[in-house]
Parts: sequence; structure tokens; C-alpha cells
Amino acid sequence: MKGKIYTVRVGSLVVGLKQPLVLISGPCVIDSERECFQVAEAVAAICEKKGIGYVFKASYDKANRSSIHSYRGPGLKRGLKILKHIKDTLGIPILTDVHQVEEVKVTAEVADILQIPAFLCRQTDLLCAAARTQRVVNVKKGQFISPQEVKNIIEKIESCRNHRILITERGALFGYQNLVVDMRSFPILRQYGYPVIFDATHSVQRPGAGGDRSSGDREYIPVLVRAAAGAGIDGLFMEVLFQPAKSKSDAGNIFPINQLERLLDQVIRIHQVYQGL
Repeated sequence: MKGKIYTVRVGSLVVGLKQPLVLISGPCVIDSERECFQVAEAVAAICEKKGIGYVFKASYDKANRSSIHSYRGPGLKRGLKILKHIKDTLGIPILTDVHQVEEVKVTAEVADILQIPAFLCRQTDLLCAAARTQRVVNVKKGQFISPQEVKNIIEKIESCRNHRILITERGALFGYQNLVVDMRSFPILRQYGYPVIFDATHSVQRPGAGGDRSSGDREYIPVLVRAAAGAGIDGLFMEVLFQPAKSKSDAGNIFPINQLERLLDQVIRIHQVYQGL
């Protein structure tokens, strides 16, 4: 498994070694079609200006919310219709989560990247169902596993003859209701041969710290992003909104769009040095 670093094509984008940074970004969960379009257009314009690739992300269902009363999203049918409209209108690739095997086939008809949530990263049937679509599979490394254990996840996907794999680091549990990012994780994950993404916004999450919801420390996002770029990443995952505090999901760790361009300026320069571009 060690050796060659695969590049992964997502539409016209190429993610991986010696390639420009790719940004995967959007709301945590679909609230309204109008908001999703506004976010997608704004972030796409920033990425075009900076010369980096962009993938829009949003979830049609957040099945692992803290409380039964939490907003989960518009659901599969309505959510995919919104994502397809964004994809067709703006011409950008789409990433969204899948939580159940039964969702995978229909979601793959719209999404360019199927994302396996961190809590489900070892679910063999879900991984294999996603792999068999031959879509790109982005696996969020669970907060509860080491980077060394990711090789077992990769082998499950490869067993289905799919080598279109992205691995996303999103921090590790550090006691209760706290996460920490081990920068050693990035070179360890890269040795398995696939592009590595850093999830900056979930890495500053405080799981369950709000009682019936999670909170977060978004002020530390720039620090972690710069450090991860220096440690070696191929892409950046960030949930963004114009007014993060009003989000129905992950309000404490979503990054404001009006600060995104300045942060990307810094990260792109660090990434270019690391990649030798």
C-alpha cells in the first residue's frame, strides 16, 4: 500500500501530489436552496480568483445529530434536487454524505464525491456500496481511530476495485467534548497512497458540549489550517456561511465567508511551498 501517491480526478479537478489545493466547502446542512446557491456562488468566485479547485458540499440529512429535536435537513429527495440544481447551474462538483446503503445508488447519480461520515468510517457494507458506484469516496477518519487504522478502511474500498479515494483528517477525541489534531497524522495518512484532506471546521468542534448540541472554537481554525498545510495536505474541507451563528447545525465551528479569502491567501502559499509548486 505504501509508495505511489494517487491523484484523484473529480470532474475537471485533479486532487493530489503536485496539484493545486482543492477546497471542499459549503454549509453543514442544506437549510434553503437560496442560501446554498449564495454560498456556492461566493466561494466559487473566491476559488476562481485564487486559481484553486472548488467542490461544493452540503448534507441533505444529518443523521447523527445530538438531539432528536435537532434540524436534520430537507431529506434525500428534496436535498438531492437542490444539489443537482447547483451542480447543473454553476458547473461545480458536489460532495454529500451517505449514511445508509440504501441511499448510495441514488445519491451517486448526483454527487461526484460520496462522503462517509466519521462515525461510520468502519461500516464495511456502506464503504463497499459507495466504492461500487465508482464515484470518488471521501472517508472522514473517525475521531476514535488512529491514522494507522485507516489502512484497513482503504483496503475495504480497494477490494471493490475503486482507487478513487480521499482521506479526511478531522481530529481525535481528547477526553470528553474536546478534539485535538495530531499533525503526525498527515504524513502517516499520505503514506497509504491517496490524497489527504484536512477538515478544519469539524476539528475545532466541541462534541456535545452544548448539552443537546455541539459547540466549537472557530477562532482556532486559521491556526490549524496553516499548520496542516505545512504538514502536507492536498485539499481543505471547511464549512462556511455568511452568518455562521445562525446556522441550524454546527454554528460554533462554521467559518465566516468574509474571512475566507484572506485565510486562503496564506494557506495557498504554504501549500505551494510544501508541494514544491
